[in-house]
Amino acid sequence: MSRRPTSPRVPELIRSAARMALHPPPEWIEEFDRITLRACPELARDPVLAKVVTRANRSNLAHFASAILRDPDAPVPANLSPETLSMARDLVRRGMDASALEVYRIGHNLAWRRWTEIAFQLTSQPEELQGLLDIPFRRANEFVDATLAGIADQMHAQYAELARDIHAERSQIVAQILDEAPIDQDRAQTQLDYSFDRSHTAAVIWCRDPANDPNALAAAAEAFGRVAGGRRPLNISAGAATRWVWVNDAVDSNDLDVEQLHDILDGAPGSQLAIGTSAAGIEGFRRSHMEALATQRMLARLRSPHRVAFFAEVQMIALLTENTDGADDFIKATLGDFEKANPILHTTVLTYINAGCNASRAAKLLHAHRNTLLHRLDSAQRLLPRPLNETTVEVAVAIQALRWRGEQGSRSTPAHKAMSNGGRVAASGQQSRG
Repeated sequence: MSRRPTSPRVPELIRSAARMALHPPPEWIEEFDRITLRACPELARDPVLAKVVTRANRSNLAHFASAILRDPDAPVPANLSPETLSMARDLVRRGMDASALEVYRIGHNLAWRRWTEIAFQLTSQPEELQGLLDIPFRRANEFVDATLAGIADQMHAQYAELARDIHAERSQIVAQILDEAPIDQDRAQTQLDYSFDRSHTAAVIWCRDPANDPNALAAAAEAFGRVAGGRRPLNISAGAATRWVWVNDAVDSNDLDVEQLHDILDGAPGSQLAIGTSAAGIEGFRRSHMEALATQRMLARLRSPHRVAFFAEVQMIALLTENTDGADDFIKATLGDFEKANPILHTTVLTYINAGCNASRAAKLLHAHRNTLLHRLDSAQRLLPRPLNETTVEVAVAIQALRWRGEQGSRSTPAHKAMSNGGRVAASGQQSRG
């Protein structure tokens, strides 16, 4: 069918629109990421995989806009960039099928809505609008179809490769255990070279940048097992930028050297570590892993700079911050002007609560004179909206939430450890004044 003629200005209008699409406002990108991930909750729950998908989506937008900027009427080739192929590999490794690619269709619809807005900003002439909408629409449909076909082919190839891969077999066994599927426990122990009859401590190690060296991440996972002091760890690849680890009979988390853990992560730049509590048996294997995942999600949700986090330390904060808007409201209502106070005051108050509201003991923990501590507490009280002696638990939790939201430093220091312990003591309600 022959195409109706369009205004000679249409190619240049298309180029103008493409330039605008290449430099969208930040809120457009945020909306694009939010809505596309909402369509696939399984993707949204995994911060690393969500990052891979959003990068692939943005790569598609840039690829399409750049192509029609060069030649508005030429077909746009499929985008099989490294970001796109990395996404295909990770989807397969997480056991997802091509249905997860529905995010592409949703992304296409959102992008087209924005393109239409741009078109009406550029012209109001009917003939020009027809060309500005018709030509890119056809090219966009062809582009998305070709890209999805290419990704599907890549996923099929990955499935074929993983079928021959021993690591895939191990991952499948672990997935069955986590899903509580019936398994032969003795056979699973033999295939994984890992015992389920002992105590388990699970960890998740991941990189914020999926392009980082996966071998460095694997080495960090093995090193964590050694530092944890257990037998040889079970180390499973959960994607190009994520490792799931379990250690038998690990040392108590309170005895782990956090600085040594940071040194391990230094070998995998951009990596973070989330650690569950120790628990026995195959149910403990599952529970500790779920705790590590919950800790990982909290760090990603709060965009926390902290590189090491223990579930035992952040459990209350993880629950509180499931609703980030609600958490922000709680912090503001609880701390008032104290929210913006010097971090030294935050540390002082939380250490004081940790010491059972005993000023002498808190001053000793902070290596400060008792009068200095009392002066800081007075300063804090003037900023707090309610008396500290009536709100110790709430204040401790709010300060901890500030810390994990990235408003404190990311390395552990004596004061930092005092803050961590403070939340647990506050929760226990142990208050002895002195």
